[in-house]
Amino acid sequence: MAGQLQLTDELQDYVRHMSLRDDDILRDLREETAGMPMLQAMLVLPEEAQLLALLVRLTGAYRVLEIGTFTGYSSLCMARALPPGGTVVTCDISERWTAVAARYWERAGVADRIDQRLGDAAHTLDQLKSQSGEDSFDLVFIDADKTNYLRYYERSLELVRPGGLLVLDNTLFFGRVVDPNAQDPDTVAIRELNTRLRDDERVEISMLPVADGLTLVHKKPERKQR
Repeated sequence: MAGQLQLTDELQDYVRHMSLRDDDILRDLREETAGMPMLQAMLVLPEEAQLLALLVRLTGAYRVLEIGTFTGYSSLCMARALPPGGTVVTCDISERWTAVAARYWERAGVADRIDQRLGDAAHTLDQLKSQSGEDSFDLVFIDADKTNYLRYYERSLELVRPGGLLVLDNTLFFGRVVDPNAQDPDTVAIRELNTRLRDDERVEISMLPVADGLTLVHKKPERKQR
């Protein structure tokens, strides 16, 4: 059985050259984010954001929920993929980073498709449940503080419709999930999340060894009674 490829810099460049649909707005946003000390690692890879946009199109998503806006790269890509009238609701606690995001959303012409919510994400998710009810989103992307991933997952599973999709980033967490000496709160939280996902009969999952680990979670449709 063939093993997993070791992704060298040369192979990564080849993949991007052959598949990445890039433009000046996305490149400028990546470069501005890269200039922020210690924060470049928080930006999703461009091919990952392109995959998110493709998933929005493939699922026919009309309402998308994002937990963790940062500088708005992934929300920009997903907003571009929405059908007319579609919305990305994106949550973050930082006015500084989301102010950067807002500039690029305006430049890309998608600001009217993005509903920015500032504040504690768990509280925002409770508000969304009260305002829109359960099963009110088609796709959820989670890329925020790792210690709260389980809370975000459970709330998001209520908010996404049966048959909908959740996408969780960083589920391999720099490879630390397999290091027994890594016992920091973030790594422990990701391990607990992965165990929960593996054993959760409400969903179907696929963990992909791309970027920093990306897990696709399909909420099983409700069975019709005969």
